[in-house]
Amino acid sequence: MTALLDRTDTAVRRPFLSRGAGFAGISAAMVAILVAAGAPTPLLPIYQQQWGFAPWVLTLAFGIYAFSLLVSILVIGSLSDYVGRRPLMIAALAVDLVAMVMFLVAPSIGWVIAARVVQGVATGAASSALSAAVVELAPERYKKLGAQMTSMAPLGGLAIGALFAGLLAEFASDATFEVWLVLAVVMAAGTVFAVFTPETATRKPGALASLNPRISLPAQVRRLYWTSVPGIVGGFMTMTAFMGLVPALLVAVFAVQSPIVGSLLAFVALGASTVASAFSSGVKAPRLRLGGTIAMVAGAVLFVGSIGATSLPLLWAAAVVGGAGIGASFAGTTRGLVPEVAPHERAGLFTAIFFVGYLAMGSSAIIAGLFAGVVGATSMAIGYWIVVAVVTLVSVVAMVRVNRS
Repeated sequence: MTALLDRTDTAVRRPFLSRGAGFAGISAAMVAILVAAGAPTPLLPIYQQQWGFAPWVLTLAFGIYAFSLLVSILVIGSLSDYVGRRPLMIAALAVDLVAMVMFLVAPSIGWVIAARVVQGVATGAASSALSAAVVELAPERYKKLGAQMTSMAPLGGLAIGALFAGLLAEFASDATFEVWLVLAVVMAAGTVFAVFTPETATRKPGALASLNPRISLPAQVRRLYWTSVPGIVGGFMTMTAFMGLVPALLVAVFAVQSPIVGSLLAFVALGASTVASAFSSGVKAPRLRLGGTIAMVAGAVLFVGSIGATSLPLLWAAAVVGGAGIGASFAGTTRGLVPEVAPHERAGLFTAIFFVGYLAMGSSAIIAGLFAGVVGATSMAIGYWIVVAVVTLVSVVAMVRVNRS
């Protein structure tokens, strides 16, 4: 009887999906959760037209997401190393489904901001667990693809989200309803899929202690991590510009009113990031990081030039060059760091990476919004991109010194 019960218990707990199917599905879930994060970019101006709130509220609605995500990463980021990947993925996707429903029924900007907070918590909880699970579920022959997906999926998801919502904003009769309805269905499907995904991490004691806000960075990668921090900050600031600041700048400087233009610029920038990450697997990580940060500096210069010359072609060039720099730099960072840590340290490592990135995203968005109200959108944008260029140049100098030592 005992043997029969053991066999039955094993059958009940056996995952319904193969590791290969789990890899594909969780990669898709990682993309989906970032699609939802990118969707508000073209919708926030529509909310402003509907409800008539001040322009600085736009950057607050964008930036508050990054801060709630940041808190979530700090508190929950390493939890999947202790309780397993699957429980945290299921919970995170379910919470993101709640956020989609809040967006769907939102009667005011206060509801939208609250939904962004919930969405940030869900994305933060999912980021480390999904990234670690994707690496671990990747078939043995495609382990490099697993690491690649951790840099490709977030960027690709944000790009698709901005384009998807932008197209509906341009052509749909009720974009703010239809976008969130579709994404609610997608999150529901992702939650169900995660239930049947195989577990990849062994549970261990210490789950409650892991909830103390801290960054758990393995000692063997600390030097490499800190030299990468300026590049991570520059990359997330560049993403913030195309996702949160460009729509207002298009109106103020280029007299472009159509929401699809801002969405397409975000899509091009983040799409170039995804392509750079996907097609650079043969490039060594240090060289990829260095090339990416240099491209981000060039993108910042092109962006400032586009404002000075009031040139949309230069703005598109900035999106391509700067976006490719984000992808190359982030891919080089993750490919350099992930192989150096043990499996049980991966969630903590991704927490450290995302911490500085989303701190830069949230603070830069809100500060830029406040400055725009004081000095104007044009002066704010020029100052913003000067900061991006300086930060990424610091990364270039740090990497050159490390390579020489």
